[in-house]
Amino acid sequence: MDFSFSESQNLLRESVRDLMNRFSPEYWRGKDERKEFPTEFEKSSAQLGLFGVMIPEAYGGAGLGVTEAAIILQAVADSNGALDACSVVHMGMFGINPVMRHGTEAQRQEFLPRAAKGQVHSCFGVTEPDAGTDTSRIKTFARREGDQYIVNGQKVWTSRGLQAEYILLLCRTTPLDQVGAKRFSGLTLLFAPIDRDAVKMRPIAKMGRHAVESCETFMTDYKVPVSCLVGEEGKGFYHLLDGLNPERIMIAAEAVGLGYQAISRAVAYAKERIVFGRPIGQNQGVQIPLAEAYSQLQAAELMMLRAAWMYDNGMPCGPEANMAKLRGTEAAHLAVNAAFETFGGYGYAKEFDIERLYRQLPLTRVAPITNTLVRTQVAEHALGLPKSY
Repeated sequence: MDFSFSESQNLLRESVRDLMNRFSPEYWRGKDERKEFPTEFEKSSAQLGLFGVMIPEAYGGAGLGVTEAAIILQAVADSNGALDACSVVHMGMFGINPVMRHGTEAQRQEFLPRAAKGQVHSCFGVTEPDAGTDTSRIKTFARREGDQYIVNGQKVWTSRGLQAEYILLLCRTTPLDQVGAKRFSGLTLLFAPIDRDAVKMRPIAKMGRHAVESCETFMTDYKVPVSCLVGEEGKGFYHLLDGLNPERIMIAAEAVGLGYQAISRAVAYAKERIVFGRPIGQNQGVQIPLAEAYSQLQAAELMMLRAAWMYDNGMPCGPEANMAKLRGTEAAHLAVNAAFETFGGYGYAKEFDIERLYRQLPLTRVAPITNTLVRTQVAEHALGLPKSY
């Protein structure tokens, strides 16, 4: 076993760290407070080539794997930008994935070279108010009329919806009551330009990650050309499946990076904060929670990298990807809590940014799937226990 990064992977990580150091805590604090999209950061990320990391070289990308994507996202999260920055890079890298894997050659030629340059701004329209994890219950319907679909329905948690020019839309083309036992059939994937007259988006007031909004999306007689179909009609859910493991790995990387950022801030503070004539970092009551959280992060990072390595080498990695997401987000939870308590009252103050990390952290534990359901996946697919839902 070789646990070292290659020279190119180390250079990639350092280049991302250099990028993140150019954006100060004040920059991200301001974006969070004003609920303002970090356009300047997005442009810099595009110039560095981050959005094309997984796009094949033939289409202008770097042709790298999920391992390199995870390295990037961990470095992005372990910065002043934390999950606000991750949301920009994650969607920029991953939003085009279904088109890359299942689109026509014409679609690849049209979108991939532009996506590699950060010129394709897209969002996901998958989750619905009454169909969260149970994707089979989706109601948004696309009715075929000649050479176009007429789409009506509602989506929720559409991140980056206000800036997006395209939407990756999962909708029904066969009513649920006509698909029988095959609940996930009859779902179709479209990658379509957003018509702002027919598609209305309303930001959701939320706890954290304010620089990148999440929207409710309402579609009324939204006309989508049939040429926007990704893969086969009725097979859209299955086209999304091969993106589940990479996304869990990427969320794990983001959580681990967020946890490391919290620990590094807490350690620096514990060394300089003097109480009763000694630095608080000399006290075991401060040391032990930080050491525990750090060790958990180290273990989670190894699990995440193993899952990424398995995926990049064409190996089945469902349980590993789920466990990476579980361990990464739970370790980050320990880390942010330990950091918050290290800062004490100052952890509640905006100027130290711990409260911002504290508000962002819970998202990793519930998206794109809750850790409770991750545990049931591990129970079923790793332990062979009966399906519980």
